[in-house]
Amino acid sequence: MHRNFSRISATLALTAAAATALVACSDSSGGGDGLLANIESGAVTLGTKYDQPGLGMRNPDGTMTGLDVDVATYVVNSIAEENGWAEPEITWRETPSAQRETLIQNGEVDMITATYSINSGRAESVNFGGPYLVTHQALLARADDDSITGLESLDGKILCSVTGSTPAQKVKETLPSVQLQEYDTYSSCTEALRQGNVDAMTTDATILNGYSEQAPGDFQVIEMTKDGKPFTDEYYGIGLAKDDQEGTDAINAALERMQEDGSFDEYVSANLGAGEGITPGTPGDLSFLDQ
Repeated sequence: MHRNFSRISATLALTAAAATALVACSDSSGGGDGLLANIESGAVTLGTKYDQPGLGMRNPDGTMTGLDVDVATYVVNSIAEENGWAEPEITWRETPSAQRETLIQNGEVDMITATYSINSGRAESVNFGGPYLVTHQALLARADDDSITGLESLDGKILCSVTGSTPAQKVKETLPSVQLQEYDTYSSCTEALRQGNVDAMTTDATILNGYSEQAPGDFQVIEMTKDGKPFTDEYYGIGLAKDDQEGTDAINAALERMQEDGSFDEYVSANLGAGEGITPGTPGDLSFLDQ
């Protein structure tokens, strides 16, 4: 009986050791090993918006287009090339704003490029590469309306934004005479503007440029300033797992290459036209978080 017990114990020990080795082997093939390991493995999952014209759009045939899509694709392919790896197969994952940190923390995406503004609160939960661009709050108006020229021209006007919009509230705080009209989506806001039911729409200039490019000749993007400075500053970054410093450094190096070889300017022009209110960021410089 003692010998049987010894044999059973030895078998259980060997089984446990094999299971541990199997888990270790499985983990090393992707998932929780960080961005670079998954690029090297040949498959990455990238998060972006699916409904943001000029930034992240899923087309009827399943293909993806937009500035954020181009930036993310450039980054992972550039990292692969720098390391002598094959370009990875990309799987796209829709990442609504409210779910971005959760999807990164759960390991459901390797990185997210989705009009992802870097701020202190988010930086506590995830790492950020970038910023790859700086944008500002702006206005979208009808192309034939010359009464909308900037912040002060909104006096008494009807301003549209999405429900719960922080940008619209910031304008209201500065200019109490503004009448706010909220819709569930930016697309609804754009249609209300087209029909003349509102006078202007406000959010990040990147988003407004996307809608302007979607309907050439219908709209104009107007920058907003206060005391001679942009009304707001928004720094777009690439989110990835917290403390993945190796991946963060590789993203920043790729973003620098993207700016140096002219690809960033090409992407902005192709997706957002003139790119009013959009300037390149300084990858790796997060000093603005301390301001």
